[in-house]
Amino acid sequence: MDSPTEWTLTPFTPDLVRGALDLEHTAHGLLPHRLPARARAQCADEQLATVEAQPSGVRLVFRTRATAVELDTLRTTTAYEGVPPAPDGLYDLLVDGRLAGQASVSGGNVRMVDMTAGTVKERPGPVGTVRFTGLPDREKDVEIWLPYNEITRLVALRTDAPVEPVPDRGRNVWLHHGSSISHGSFAASPSTTWPALAAALGGVELINLGFGGNALLDPFTARTLRDTPADLLSVKIGINLVNADVMRLRAFGPAVHGFLDTVREGHPTTPLLVVSPLLCPMHEDTPGPCLLDFAGLREGRLEFSALGDPAERAAGKLTLNVIRDELARIVAQRSADDPHLHHLDGRELYGERDFAELPLPDRLHPDAETHRRIAERFAGLAFGADGPFDSRA
Repeated sequence: MDSPTEWTLTPFTPDLVRGALDLEHTAHGLLPHRLPARARAQCADEQLATVEAQPSGVRLVFRTRATAVELDTLRTTTAYEGVPPAPDGLYDLLVDGRLAGQASVSGGNVRMVDMTAGTVKERPGPVGTVRFTGLPDREKDVEIWLPYNEITRLVALRTDAPVEPVPDRGRNVWLHHGSSISHGSFAASPSTTWPALAAALGGVELINLGFGGNALLDPFTARTLRDTPADLLSVKIGINLVNADVMRLRAFGPAVHGFLDTVREGHPTTPLLVVSPLLCPMHEDTPGPCLLDFAGLREGRLEFSALGDPAERAAGKLTLNVIRDELARIVAQRSADDPHLHHLDGRELYGERDFAELPLPDRLHPDAETHRRIAERFAGLAFGADGPFDSRA
């Protein structure tokens, strides 16, 4: 199909970008961040720097009559020496809330990780373009959801008709924090991660602070939640604390209290839902750390293993069952004085029956079908009648 010859070039302004908490102007484009600069400055961890800049839940939103859209971006992907490259990330195009197209970009920078040598080298690459054509010739709301697993610099937006910001529809803002499962794990596309699907079912605007490997009760994350305007809040706590093996039971309880205290400083009466871990059989009663089997990965098998010893629970090592019990106790204690604080056992979203039907493909993360099931369960339990996010309450 021939490209249109007359384009409208629209600058990226904050009112066109949703789901990001900071927009950094770089030499190579506008970089959306899901943590503000002050929070990023307080942690030098390279993994966190990568995952917070992967735009899970970030989307361009505008109103237009355009029938063709082009978006230039510069992506940064991560690859491993000796391991086949991951599939390209997807861009989802939604028209009036319905999926109307998907595409990927080529080129971009590649962070090449050599696990044997312990080195990371970045190989620069060119800007790529994602194109969508054949859109309906009428006024419509358009959303372009960015890949959840690729750092994405926004370079240029072109349309064959002018665009304008979408007016405020009066929808509640749901601010969610969690681990790689909330970030996206094996979701089919950016608008089908479980938080994105649940937000669509609940009719709310999503800000997704799911950070792969980094739901670790960090104080700067608590302050980010505190300072971000939101009508609904949820925090999914547990799996990263186990598989990273970062604390013991003695520290866990006070850390949860401190995290919730900080959030409540900015949102004293906002509905706040604490979600405990989904079922993960290898960590139910076995502590971390867990490790990716890179030898298996080279053979095309992606799998994680728990390396802890169940006997170490006596010394205070955390397991998922230990964390669930402690979270239930803490929420019950606090909710006596905080009627807007709620608890959800993660096994109600994904439990033993679900695992028997839809096992975790790498023993740690759910697949695309399971993301959809988790979303539907969460929407029913949280946004449904008498749920903590029920708008009629």
